[in-house]
Amino acid sequence: MTRLSAAFAREHPALVAFVTAGDPTPAATPAILDALVAGGADVVELGMPFTDPMADGPVIQAANLRSLAAGTTTAHILDLARGFRERHPDVPLVLMGYANPMLRRGPDWFATQAADAGVDGVICVDVPPEEDDQLGPALRARGLAPVRLATPTTDAARLPAVLAGAGGFLYYVSVAGITGLQQAAQGSIESAVARLKAATDLPVAVGFGIRTPEQAAAVARVADGVVVGSAIVDLVAQHGAAAAGPVAAYLRSLKAAIASAKVPA
Repeated sequence: MTRLSAAFAREHPALVAFVTAGDPTPAATPAILDALVAGGADVVELGMPFTDPMADGPVIQAANLRSLAAGTTTAHILDLARGFRERHPDVPLVLMGYANPMLRRGPDWFATQAADAGVDGVICVDVPPEEDDQLGPALRARGLAPVRLATPTTDAARLPAVLAGAGGFLYYVSVAGITGLQQAAQGSIESAVARLKAATDLPVAVGFGIRTPEQAAAVARVADGVVVGSAIVDLVAQHGAAAAGPVAAYLRSLKAAIASAKVPA
């Protein structure tokens, strides 16, 4: 059993928490990552800052720019991953970002470095599965899970391509838009998750637009995981290097809501 599969095998749905590496600075990120774990995150997503984060809304766009302005590099991100793995040997860590930072030195280099740093999986937002003939094979060859994205526009004809070679979990992007601005209607989430789970044995985690404990609990009733990002990044923007306390408290509220969510009869 891998760290990712273990995280999704617990009694409650997994809480998947995202922050941007290097926001507000590389030196401040370890304490924020530790706060995610202290607050109850089952899986941690570490965003790789990029100049053109096309899938992200204003909150995460701003975090990317703050991180890059602080001088964050791929080397910093890998160091952050190594430190996280040393401090939290059992918590899955997934890198999330865009193709340019991952592929500029070659997919084999990136996959090797990520694996050596203790990373469990990678989400590459802007490489469609039909064109994933480099990064995905390199990740799988080194035991890393290529976590794929499904969206409301992923129909039955395309879903097999999304699932081919996918690993870890399937990330359902619940809105056809950018992060943080809106949440899909619960009914549409329920029907989408049911359709996806009928097509794959991978756990299905739902993200985009989940901010409140009530929203997290509603999604937890139907999905295997709940992904929260922009609301956490908002706290980092508000509190900067002092964000660890507020982040941990917020995660605890989400965790309690997910743990108490009741599955419909």
